[in-house]
Amino acid sequence: MSPRTIIEVRDVSIGWSQAEVLVERASFDIREGEIFGILGRSGCGKTTLLRELIGLEEPLAGHISIAGIGAPSLGATRPKFGVMFQQGALFGSMTLGENIALSLERWTDLPGDAIRAIVRAKLRLVGLEAAEHQLPGTLSGGMRKRAAIARAMALEPSLLFLDEPSSGLDPVTSAELDRLITTLQRGLGLTVVLVTHELGSIFAIVDRCVVLDRVSRSIVATGVPRDLRGSADRRVQSFLNRQPEDA
Repeated sequence: MSPRTIIEVRDVSIGWSQAEVLVERASFDIREGEIFGILGRSGCGKTTLLRELIGLEEPLAGHISIAGIGAPSLGATRPKFGVMFQQGALFGSMTLGENIALSLERWTDLPGDAIRAIVRAKLRLVGLEAAEHQLPGTLSGGMRKRAAIARAMALEPSLLFLDEPSSGLDPVTSAELDRLITTLQRGLGLTVVLVTHELGSIFAIVDRCVVLDRVSRSIVATGVPRDLRGSADRRVQSFLNRQPEDA
């Protein structure tokens, strides 16, 4: 049996206005249980598309559906997914434990003891149980990214959105984060949507992807990253093989 489609994107256009369109008429599906990459060069609309997928912004045109329940939302009701924003976006005046507890306090009626137990469990999943009482500013970039993933998983989502998780990390820390993402995805049966332009992460963990192009304002390829390296489209070849387009 083929995996069911968990996200449907149909003829979606994104941008700041009709005069500032980043992507036009994009259509693709994301399947349950896969790590799906949104790829492309800087400025092509990757993060903006992610914001549309999680409901922070509305598309200029088209339709997005998550798990067949219509348009996504973030903030109005209990989230059905977790999000790790670029740079982690942790609250700097709160400890890691307090950052993770925040969504549990807002969206559940759990007593304090239960919330603290969940916080410790989430930090243990990402290898940060000893850092529960530390402020984000005292941690390395990789540790902050791990903490942000723990916070994104506080409400036990089956769908996880990650925006540039490897950005700003050294190669070893980036590889460790890739391993964490795949371990969590396989162990918990997560569907992961990953925005990135890091080739190491793309070929290490992404199952399928779309490649955005800022000039044509479109999706120029969809498929398995390693298969797309031999694409006939010069833009896709250039990006996935780290080559200038005029080479």
